[in-house]
Amino acid sequence: MKVPKKSVPQKDEVQKKRTSDRKNKASKKSVQKAEDVEEIKLKQVVALEPQSKKKDNSNKKKNKMSKKKTVSKVEEAEQDLHKLVSALDLESNVDKEEDSDGEDSDFNPGFEESDTDGEDSDFVSAVEESDSSEDEVPARNTIGDCPLDFYKDEKHIGYDVKGRKIIKPEDINMLEELLRKADSKKKFTVRDEYNGEDVEITKEDRKLIQRFLKGKTPHAEVNPYPDYVDWVEHHANHPLSNAPEPKRRFIQSKWENKEVLRLVRAIRNGHITFEKPKEEKRVYLLWGPDSSSIEKRHGLNYIPPPKPKLPGHEESYNPSLEYIPTQEEISAYELMYEEDRPKFIPRRYESLRKVPAYENAVKDTFDRCLDLYLCPRARKKRINIDPESLKPKLPSRKDLKPYPTTCFLEYKGHSDAVTSISVQVSGQWLASGSKDGTVRIWEVATGRCLKIWDVGEAVHCVAWNPDPQLPVLAISVGQDVLVLNSGLGSAEEQQRINELVHIDAPSATDNSDKSTPVVSWLQHDKHDGIRLKHIKMVTSVEWHRKGDYFSIVMPADILLVLNN
Repeated sequence: MKVPKKSVPQKDEVQKKRTSDRKNKASKKSVQKAEDVEEIKLKQVVALEPQSKKKDNSNKKKNKMSKKKTVSKVEEAEQDLHKLVSALDLESNVDKEEDSDGEDSDFNPGFEESDTDGEDSDFVSAVEESDSSEDEVPARNTIGDCPLDFYKDEKHIGYDVKGRKIIKPEDINMLEELLRKADSKKKFTVRDEYNGEDVEITKEDRKLIQRFLKGKTPHAEVNPYPDYVDWVEHHANHPLSNAPEPKRRFIQSKWENKEVLRLVRAIRNGHITFEKPKEEKRVYLLWGPDSSSIEKRHGLNYIPPPKPKLPGHEESYNPSLEYIPTQEEISAYELMYEEDRPKFIPRRYESLRKVPAYENAVKDTFDRCLDLYLCPRARKKRINIDPESLKPKLPSRKDLKPYPTTCFLEYKGHSDAVTSISVQVSGQWLASGSKDGTVRIWEVATGRCLKIWDVGEAVHCVAWNPDPQLPVLAISVGQDVLVLNSGLGSAEEQQRINELVHIDAPSATDNSDKSTPVVSWLQHDKHDGIRLKHIKMVTSVEWHRKGDYFSIVMPADILLVLNN
């Protein structure tokens, strides 16, 4: 495989190209230097030109002298310009000679030098044609960062490239400044004292300054509070750092402990003292009551003692006759208890000097001191409550329906108040006891009175046996309890009831050690039953649910359980 040979430019073409580039660079440098010289010359001429319009007729001679000086200085500036141009021509010739020498010595047909030179020339042209902002333009003043106050008393301000003085521009008075602003199209300008020129403030700059003054961002397009976007995915299973806790987190600091001990010793020894709070001056209300000052002294919970009663008209040495008691009233006072008796009996004296000493003065003072010492004072809050609001609000009768409103059946027969009723287990029969001394058995459905027992005393309680096969009724009358056969049930049930009723009963209970038994079992022949006599009045009787036992209650706090 053949490798293609690299094309090598001819020597003459390369040499011509290099010489042309050198010439272009030299011409550009000479033109730029000439422009700088002309600019310096114009500045000097402007600075030295007399202002004949502003000066008076008395200064004409001075103006002529200044004109001669300016002409001489202009001639000197022209000579300097010719010298500078000749120097530039010499430099261009030197550059040409260097180009010719470099072409002869550095020529190498195998080295692509022409490509690099072309790139340099393109870069230089691009820089010259670039449109840069005013901020990137180098400063016209050459004094650097030196303060302008250093040249305040001098006629010049800095030096140029050649080391010559740059003459200050003459100050413009206020009138010329006003005319210049009126003629100028620039509305907003700022004086640049460093470079000695006026800089225009554009509309965009003014908007930027206004946003700065309001505390906003320089550009309106910028959002100072953008929404947060979490670009990094964090794993929520673990914290940001899974490192173990250092030992210093749970161990006391050795140096802090030493510092605390040092401060404690210094405080104890008195080397470190604290400022005591200054006591504020106490202010009292001059015309206020005494209780207000006492409350402030003792606190809000302090309750002042009640003041003693002030003397009235009856304690006067010469009271009116209506206050003086008669002899009968005085004798009535002596018959009263000492607590209810009045402590002072008014009397009349002809003059104040005839009034004797008060007999109970020491005793009253002692009682007053005892009351203040022993009687506690308490503050009770009284609440004004309407008594009607404490009563419960009863619902209306309409809300309580349904309830019985009509009398369905009435059992009439007792002549006095009914004290107790009891319904038989089957629900067919009803027993009632009354203060008239009778016990009646009623049929519930018809209201027919089936049987009447006259026990002779007021009945306190009536109770049916809950066993349906033993229709026996227990009645409490005074100090007795009667267990009677109602006569209801079948023949077998009646036979069983008769056997239970006619069983020989014990004469005493478990209290056989005492002289008088608590209860005595006796046969009640009048009403075919058993009579249990107690030592006190029986107020209540209650059967067991099986019907084998019943209990009674007496006022002597004795509860008896008896076997049927």
